[in-house]
Amino acid sequence: MVIDHVGVAVRSIEAGIEEWARLFGYRQATEVVVNTRQKVRVVFLEKAGSLPVKLIEATEATTPVAAFARRGGGVHHLCFRVDELRRGLAGLEAAGARVIVPPQPGEAFENEEIAFVFASQGLNVEVIDTDKRARRI
Repeated sequence: MVIDHVGVAVRSIEAGIEEWARLFGYRQATEVVVNTRQKVRVVFLEKAGSLPVKLIEATEATTPVAAFARRGGGVHHLCFRVDELRRGLAGLEAAGARVIVPPQPGEAFENEEIAFVFASQGLNVEVIDTDKRARRI
């Protein structure tokens, strides 16, 4: 299990892309992708020698991501890549994590399955078993 990316909730993807480029030297690595199940727009940013960052913007005002962004946003989740999603989830559950979103296709990952778990100390974790990214630039 390795960290794949850091998810950051923002009010505006476009403003977030500009800010991450200006402040931290990241560049846009994918087109903006709409995740209809999670009701968000996402984009991956990359920088040589650093972890990718996924900016997340809510598409509906009533979602948890929208509420988080209204409070200022920030780090929303860590994403861990495992060898096999369902086996990885079972291991996390056995260790005490709670599945909050069971495996489902993730549009930002070319519809490969993703899942979310809630770990102790308030940690929201996305779990994937792919390195695919939809609509790479």
